[in-house]
Amino acid sequence: MRKAALLLPIAVVAVIGVLSSIFIVDEREKALVLQFGQIRQVVEEPGLGFKIPIIQEVVRYDDRILSFDTDTIEVTPSDDRRLVVDAFARYRIANVVQFRQAVGVGGIRAAEDRLSSILNAQIREVLGADQVTSDTILSPQRGELARRIRAQARTSAEGLGLEIVDVRLKQTNLPQQNLDATFARMRAEREREAADEIARGNEAAQRVRAAADRTVVETVSKAEREAEITRGEADAERNRIYAEAFGKNPEFFAFYRSLSAMERSLNSENTTLVFSPDSEFLSELFNSIRAGGLTEVDIEDIDIESLREMAPESEISPDLPESERERLEEEERQQEIESQSGASN
Repeated sequence: MRKAALLLPIAVVAVIGVLSSIFIVDEREKALVLQFGQIRQVVEEPGLGFKIPIIQEVVRYDDRILSFDTDTIEVTPSDDRRLVVDAFARYRIANVVQFRQAVGVGGIRAAEDRLSSILNAQIREVLGADQVTSDTILSPQRGELARRIRAQARTSAEGLGLEIVDVRLKQTNLPQQNLDATFARMRAEREREAADEIARGNEAAQRVRAAADRTVVETVSKAEREAEITRGEADAERNRIYAEAFGKNPEFFAFYRSLSAMERSLNSENTTLVFSPDSEFLSELFNSIRAGGLTEVDIEDIDIESLREMAPESEISPDLPESERERLEEEERQQEIESQSGASN
């Protein structure tokens, strides 16, 4: 009984000692066995490992490819156009012993701080080199620049036990003050182009408007010229017909024109004309009426339609008595009916 009571604590201590001496390394990890800060064992293969309890400890490091984003920095290419650049890197711990010696107990955080300094220095060196302008950085050649940064940073990162797998430029912009100035310059350029387009449009509109106005003036002038020609030809034809008719019997036409002049003079209401017996107006009217009267006119030689067109329209005087006016109106209606019936026959 007493032996069992002694063996139980011993067994518990033994189990605890065995368990504390065993450690497991995952396939995603690498491990170091340290004794008082000194490296005693490197475990790079997954599986079970053994250490001395209490005296030794196990430090694990991630064996996968890790991602790291650099801080944003300003670089000045060869064309003195400042740019704001940041990048990201992919890296892994290649040598855990060298990594432990380089960063100590700081681990991944201390390693990334030093890696950030390395990458920023290489970014400034590569992007600030000769023949590298802002246009080069913003062109498809930035992939070649990133490979140059990776190649130069690898050498420096080897001292930390790190392997840089890839480096890419993530952001390449102008500083905010330069960006505002660039946007203002672009806006001014667009406004200038818009003003040029508007000016060219107004110029084209003026040309079209001037051509249209010229066409209108030419068309109107041509129409007026043709109208004047037509009017002149019509007047000439009228004068020819009138002169031809007048030449058939000058005395009759002198009498007829005197009557027409008399009628036009008496068109206004309450018109009174007073003539002396030797008035030239009356002499033209009555010179044709002598003792012998008017000479005979051959009706076949006179163009009746032309005379009707040239004759002024007659009106019934409002000063006539009502009965006489009605009689004249009735005669005019009868004449119109007879002329219409004659035209239909």
